[in-house]
Amino acid sequence: MARTKPPAKKKRLGKANKETKAVPTWVIVRTAGKVRTNPKRRRNWRTGKIKP
Repeated sequence: MARTKPPAKKKRLGKANKETKAVPTWVIVRTAGKVRTNPKRRRNWRTGKIKP
């Protein structure tokens, strides 16, 4: 990928980066351990591409 990115793509990459955080402990406690993983965390920077 180019070093200089279009602002729109940079914004999407930033959003995707923020979404890959772990599930908070209070959510795990509140759902009695049913919610443990973040489904959006499966995306990898090299393999899972986001929409252009």
